Amino acid sequence: MDIKRNYQKELEQVLSTLTQKEVTPTLLLHSCCAPCSSYVLEYLSQYFNITIFYYNPNISFEDEYYRRIEEQNRLIRSLPVKNPIRFLQGSYETERFYSLAKGYETDPEGGPRCFSCYELRLDETARIAKEQGFNYFTTTLSISPHKNASKLNDIGESMSKKYDTPYLYSDFKKKNGYKRSIELSKEYDLYRQDFCGCVYSKAYNEKLRQQNAIDNPEHM
Repeated sequence: MDIKRNYQKELEQVLSTLTQKEVTPTLLLHSCCAPCSSYVLEYLSQYFNITIFYYNPNISFEDEYYRRIEEQNRLIRSLPVKNPIRFLQGSYETERFYSLAKGYETDPEGGPRCFSCYELRLDETARIAKEQGFNYFTTTLSISPHKNASKLNDIGESMSKKYDTPYLYSDFKKKNGYKRSIELSKEYDLYRQDFCGCVYSKAYNEKLRQQNAIDNPEHM
């Protein structure tokens, strides 16, 4: 029987070794948006010099994409942290996302299309981390209760081996991480989108809302 891994405990074990180092290590942190990064930055900036890597070719549409960039940078400027946070914008390569999503357009959230999207973004994050000499890389995505943390960490581990760069295991929703991200979003008045990012997740969420309106007309 497989034993479920405790990624939060694994993260804490790594962090406990970093406080003994004279030089603060660097972390390339993939982020999909400011709200998801809020708690992660508050938490990890105690241990790392963080560079936020905004690489999200899945996001539709352009106005949504650039609005999230603005909010991410606003949070970085506003959040009081021990170590400085930098911002690095990746390429907006929508064709890469649509190519991997082909044939999975009508799938519900949390299936093969999403897993391929995780892989696309973590692959690019690991590649940049290796190219620019970061000590670690990881992603904020595991903070969402709608994201498969086990799958994210499996992909991160695979990318770590592919690029020979250490991956920081995580499940940021643990220890009230998701709850804290909501609190920080309210505190800094962050824009919180109601869909993951891609046109398919937007359509899926809209379908759920319409179905809920039919099932619960008294709440309309």
